[in-house]
Amino acid sequence: MDTSYPREDYLPMTSHKQDPSPTVITVRPPVVPRDYMIWSVFNTIYMNLCCLGFVALAYSVKARDQKVSGDLEAAHRYGSKAKCYNVLATVWNVVLPLVLIALVITGVLHLSKLAQESMDFLAYRLFPNDDDKK
Repeated sequence: MDTSYPREDYLPMTSHKQDPSPTVITVRPPVVPRDYMIWSVFNTIYMNLCCLGFVALAYSVKARDQKVSGDLEAAHRYGSKAKCYNVLATVWNVVLPLVLIALVITGVLHLSKLAQESMDFLAYRLFPNDDDKK
């Protein structure tokens, strides 16, 4: 049983030791946290319902102060809170007017239907048809 490739028994002994490779550690610059200041100012000025925009603005200012002082962890924490309050304020500022518009439209439609039915009822009572007299 002869094979064309060399067997492991007949290979010259090679060292299983590997050359030590240098460990490479890449140091990235720290991620600068966002403070969402513009978004907070917009939410504060535009329909500041329940003061959510003002709370977001306060956390944005705290995040910016911490970022300037060099405490990036606290800046990230305050920026995260500012983002949450901005999302809540934006949803509140968009959803509430849409709900109010929908309520007004359905109210107007319902009132117009009631007015039409009451007019039909009054017309029937005040001006009976001639068919009823015959």
